Amino acid sequence: MPPFITAALRRLSATVQGFTVGQRTVAIIGLAVLALGGFALTSWLTKPSYAPLFTGLQSSDASAVVQQLAKDNVPYELADGGSTVLVPQEKVYDERLKAASAGLPAAPATGYSLLDKMGVTSSQFQQDVTYKRAIEGELATTISHLDGVKSASVQLALPDKSVFTSQKTDPTASVFVQTQPGVTLSSDRVDAIVHLTSASMPGMKATDVSVVDSQGNVLSAVGTGTTGNSTKLASDYQQRTQSAVQAVLDRVLGPGNATVAVIPDVNQQSAQQKSETFSSANNTAPLSQSTKTEKYTGTGANGASGVLGPDNISVPSGTSTPGTSGNGTYDSTTDTKDNAVDKVTEDRTIPAGALKKQSVSVAINQAAAQGINLQNLNSLVSAAAGIDSQRGDILSVQVVPFSTAAADQAKAALAQQQADEAAKAQAALWSNIMWAGIALLAILLVAVLLWLRARRAAVREPIDLGGDIIYDELPQPAVIEAAPTVALPVPEPLPALPDPGTEVLDAERRRAQVDRLGAVDPQKTAEFLRGLMDDRAGV
Repeated sequence: MPPFITAALRRLSATVQGFTVGQRTVAIIGLAVLALGGFALTSWLTKPSYAPLFTGLQSSDASAVVQQLAKDNVPYELADGGSTVLVPQEKVYDERLKAASAGLPAAPATGYSLLDKMGVTSSQFQQDVTYKRAIEGELATTISHLDGVKSASVQLALPDKSVFTSQKTDPTASVFVQTQPGVTLSSDRVDAIVHLTSASMPGMKATDVSVVDSQGNVLSAVGTGTTGNSTKLASDYQQRTQSAVQAVLDRVLGPGNATVAVIPDVNQQSAQQKSETFSSANNTAPLSQSTKTEKYTGTGANGASGVLGPDNISVPSGTSTPGTSGNGTYDSTTDTKDNAVDKVTEDRTIPAGALKKQSVSVAINQAAAQGINLQNLNSLVSAAAGIDSQRGDILSVQVVPFSTAAADQAKAALAQQQADEAAKAQAALWSNIMWAGIALLAILLVAVLLWLRARRAAVREPIDLGGDIIYDELPQPAVIEAAPTVALPVPEPLPALPDPGTEVLDAERRRAQVDRLGAVDPQKTAEFLRGLMDDRAGV
């Protein structure tokens, strides 16, 4: 082990041994918290990100998919009650392809695929039922693809064909939809489901489709359409009319100075009405015209006339004067015209929830009604509410003093709420200050303890163990006698070195100049030396 690591471990061991029991407890707790935090952080960082492999699985399909994943040693998680299988994100596509190659999930035969299994020996009843199931499956699959719809089920009621047109009934359908968690189908989505279902069957109308969600809410009822039942229609009309009138009054009188109450009377039953209206077209040529004229002229004959009696004997009806006679004429004209007649045939369906009449009551604050023309205000409210006197609608606009008790209570409650919030904020502030002080005090206490520990380790005071200190006499060291001094012989003087010659001095001087030149200008020195070498080569 390296020396610096050994020294660090030695210092750490000495420091830990110098801790008190409380310091050791705090250190152990801190190390445990750090270890747990590091383990949790490591687990969270190393945990793979899971993504849905399949959703909305049946129990049998989910079991088969799980067995396939266990065979491939792929970790998985189940969600939504076991109908959703989650796998690591990088394994989604590989496992999805493997599951598809194994025929998973094995979806049951629905839609027109049911017709592929029909045999030649199938009866007419079996063919009709299978065809109805195929259409129901196709509709359910199509509706389940809408945004917000998790699954759907369609039931069709197809009447038997009859040769009697007066006994013919229209087909109906009921649709059950299960929405995604937290999703509410809008009226547009419900209309889309209704029209999709009604357009798939001949003779089915949009009012013949009923839509119900998984919470039991009727989104579309037979006979009323997507608007719902009569109670919901009355509530919607009341809210819509009341909001329109209230908006007008708030704009004119100011918010809080008027209140509106609308009570609609709606029809609770639906009905079918058929009417025919005939009217003549003015200034229109007739379709056909004929004229018949009869004229007769003749003279009267003398004799008896009358009715025939028994045995065809004429019985005179009167007496005639002999010698008299009479002349007669007959003229008759008959005109026949076939005029064009307009015929209007109207078939009406009166749904449940149709408005029969309504009653609108408006109360205006007396303090805000000063300078307001009540007649004009009455006309505004009548137009906003759609008052029809011929229908029997009732409108009442009254100016009355408003009670301020509710406003005073609301003001007092608001003030109390603000005071409570201020008190809570102040309490939270003092709590934060207290905890900050406690933390600062703990830090100071730890710093003081560490400082005292360092000071105790640096300054060691003598400890009085009691009694007298006895110093033992140490033995004196033996005296060593010095050795006798011996005089060394004087060395002979060295011979003087000969002085260097002039050539040596010149060579040293030139060498020093070359060194200086090389330090100052290396390029020039290199050129100089190259020139010397060239001169020597020529010699």
